[in-house]
Amino acid sequence: MSARGEEASLLGALLPGRVHWAEETHEHAPLWLFAEEEALMARAVPGRRREFAAGRRCAHRALGALGVPAAPLLRGRRGAPAWPAGTVGSITHCSGYRGAAVAPAARFLGLGIDAEPHAPLPSGVREAVAFGPEEARLRELAALRPDIAWDRLLFSAKESVYKAWSGYGGAWLGFEDAEVYPYPSPRARAEGSGAAGRFRARLPVDAGVPSPAGPYPFPRVLPGRWLVRGGLLLTAVAVPRPVSPPPHRTAPKEHL
Repeated sequence: MSARGEEASLLGALLPGRVHWAEETHEHAPLWLFAEEEALMARAVPGRRREFAAGRRCAHRALGALGVPAAPLLRGRRGAPAWPAGTVGSITHCSGYRGAAVAPAARFLGLGIDAEPHAPLPSGVREAVAFGPEEARLRELAALRPDIAWDRLLFSAKESVYKAWSGYGGAWLGFEDAEVYPYPSPRARAEGSGAAGRFRARLPVDAGVPSPAGPYPFPRVLPGRWLVRGGLLLTAVAVPRPVSPPPHRTAPKEHL
């Protein structure tokens, strides 16, 4: 659900209902921040301050669409945004794009979004991102659709997965800790008009355990979506909360 109601939104094409989002593509928006947010950027260079302000601005708009009163959005675990109680969310920014997505925690365990320039990864980065079967899959996809920067897509998808997982309260994950396999849509179009598809991520065996966030185990297999349009590549993961809590299990009684 858009904070601006735009039909051609990038995030709107990736996220399910009940998720609110806001995005910007212009570079000269106001740099207003809450005083507490401003303090976080006291020593930042101007470019980093602009990125931070744009991300927070999108987040505040999305939270406002969700009905959350305006308040400073500070830092939580590992420097990620400390989302207001009862919400989950994610922020992303790259050259020419800023976006944020939020949703009720009663509906979602986690959200992750990531935006990147649609270009191959710099030399040496791919080897730190793709492992084993993932590398083989990238070669297959490159032969099928050479117009898509599949290594950058893999990087972005892992970023989205880790944001969703970290927001739930999960332990630190490295790029080697999740397997991600992208799939192009059968209706994927040429780069000139964009392309889209899905991906599947598998977390480590010990990842799907309850956390302080609640009694629900985080799924080990996560579906995601990706989109290439206008020189940008975006990925998103939205993890729905189960309708009912998991059944309470008690240890079997011992017969003496």
